[in-house]
Amino acid sequence: MIVIALMLMGNMTITQEKLYLVFEFMKVDNEQEAAYAETEAFWEKTQEQRVKGGDIVGWDLWSLSPGGEMQDFQYLTVSLYNDPVKMMDGSSWSKLMDRAKAAYPNMSESDLTEKVNGASKTRDLAVRIYLEEIDRTKDEFDMPVGTVATLGMMKVPLENWAKYEKAESEVFKPLHQKSLDASGKASWALLRFMSPIGSDTYASHITVNMYRDFGQMLSETINYGEGTTTTETKTLQEGLASKDMKYVRIAQLIRKAR
Repeated sequence: MIVIALMLMGNMTITQEKLYLVFEFMKVDNEQEAAYAETEAFWEKTQEQRVKGGDIVGWDLWSLSPGGEMQDFQYLTVSLYNDPVKMMDGSSWSKLMDRAKAAYPNMSESDLTEKVNGASKTRDLAVRIYLEEIDRTKDEFDMPVGTVATLGMMKVPLENWAKYEKAESEVFKPLHQKSLDASGKASWALLRFMSPIGSDTYASHITVNMYRDFGQMLSETINYGEGTTTTETKTLQEGLASKDMKYVRIAQLIRKAR
């Protein structure tokens, strides 16, 4: 298992054209909802300055549903990078106070420091995941606020990663592309965990389906067996057998910085 993991990590080519993501799942108590909303409103402008400064490519805030207090997480923030080193080594945060000052030039440094340091009081950062995008449909969807997405958390044993990813790319992706071309969805992508990985982790991949709104999401239908060859059907069956769909959550975009 260790050898397989090292081989997979070795195949993660560092390229400026690839997209790398940090998913941070937040727990927010009901009584903290208003305070958390103020916190993210503050961070949105700061994240815009981080994008302008080249620290990140983008930042999103998604609300999750169902979002009850007993359902683990209520919000998800996504930070986008084009460099995995910058994503992991913390260097993208080195100019945080400079970015905050640019976003709020009339705010005193002490107030800015209090805002930055006080963010953790309104939510519990429960889970952080480092991911890379390994495949996606061809589209020009710019993901406006209000976009709806389904996040499918998949758990695949390390030794089956290649088999599963082959099925997603060669069988499922063309079906998603067909749905997209027929206005059934807006975008589809496959994300692979970079860290953490291993048998004790909750999932290893995330499939992301994006829609203009709930109406488009609820009206989409895909026949996964339609038009597939015998070889593709075998690949599809092997891919399905290799994964365990842990759960699917619905998310709606409520803030973004680009």
